[in-house]
Amino acid sequence: MKKNRWLIALSAIAIHLSIGSVYAYSVLKNPIADLIGWSDKTVTIAFTLAIALLGMSAAFFGKSVEKWGPRKSATIAAILFGTGQLITGISLATETLMLFYLGYGIIGGMGLGLGYISPVSTLVKWFPDRRGLATGMAVMGFGAGSLIAAPVITGLIKTVGLSNTFFIMAGIYFTLMLSGALYIVKPPKNWMPFTKSTKSSKSKAQKVQTSLQQLNAKEAVRTNRFWLLWIMMFINISNGIMLISAASPFAQSKVGMTATAAATMVGIMGLFNGGGRIGWSAFSDYVGRSNVFLMFFSVQLVLMLTLPNVTNALLLQVFIFIIISMYGGSFALLPAFISDLFGTLQLGAIHGLLLTSWSCAGVFGPLLIAFINDTTGSYNVAFYIFSGLLAIALIVSILMKKSIKSVSTVTHKQAS
Repeated sequence: MKKNRWLIALSAIAIHLSIGSVYAYSVLKNPIADLIGWSDKTVTIAFTLAIALLGMSAAFFGKSVEKWGPRKSATIAAILFGTGQLITGISLATETLMLFYLGYGIIGGMGLGLGYISPVSTLVKWFPDRRGLATGMAVMGFGAGSLIAAPVITGLIKTVGLSNTFFIMAGIYFTLMLSGALYIVKPPKNWMPFTKSTKSSKSKAQKVQTSLQQLNAKEAVRTNRFWLLWIMMFINISNGIMLISAASPFAQSKVGMTATAAATMVGIMGLFNGGGRIGWSAFSDYVGRSNVFLMFFSVQLVLMLTLPNVTNALLLQVFIFIIISMYGGSFALLPAFISDLFGTLQLGAIHGLLLTSWSCAGVFGPLLIAFINDTTGSYNVAFYIFSGLLAIALIVSILMKKSIKSVSTVTHKQAS
């Protein structure tokens, strides 16, 4: 059967929108705590496990995805993620904490990781003329997942209860992901779209940027730039994912937003998370990746220092949306920055190694803010701690620019 590449892209988006619902987790925290009595930190551990398993399983299953193909990989992801949601519903009905961690954190997290990487390499092959657009669509879908999930979950909790909400969402996610999995396939060998023209090829060729160096993964890890970038990603992701994990209860306690209004805010956060992945990535083509990261950390430092003192609901939401757009943007910037620094020789392997920053940040950010809130009864101290981390990231990004300049100078001298 002849496949339409735009329907392939839609299939990928369906998968990523489903797993991207993990970003709506903050709307679940208060209902779970109110119903069962688990603490903020206890509930947050499940989210932490899910994000940690996302990064680890994406790295672990990377080679298997190429071997299995996108259809089998995405089908397994649908089964894992749907089963994880189902077990979560059972755990809440029986008030079993370990089952909650197993379902939402471990099994669901493995589905997240496998579902995240399954469609991306296939989309690149279907869109050789629009690779940035192809991967951007999928990654934006993941970032925008909470836009749909947050209000739907909040409404279901009110009408059918907490555990039944997970049973219903398990069916919805599984259906969407399986539908996408059954359509998505690799293109025929040497396939090219009819829309690709010589003129557009030349135009795109002129925009290709040269890499600082062409290094394999082992060589890249030995450079200071690899570790500077790892630290930059770790702090940026920690800051964003901390805010995602606590956005709803923070807004309710800080400026008195209702649960429904906070859920709407979480949904809009998904829009900025997804939009930032395309917007900031496109912007970086004009001003440079290192300059965008410098701006990220400068702006976020000011906003994080200001947030504890904000009393206006609209202003608080604007600040949060800006930070979340930069959180999402870093994921889209990362592959391009890797290409800038280390070339395309082993871009996938280097990307996988740097995504360990996501797993570590997924553990560090949410647990720290939950611990501080449980200990002090307020989120304020956490914002000041993360402000300090952002100041460190700003210094690291300056060191990155100096490192790039020094290597560029040496390379030019050798060439001449």
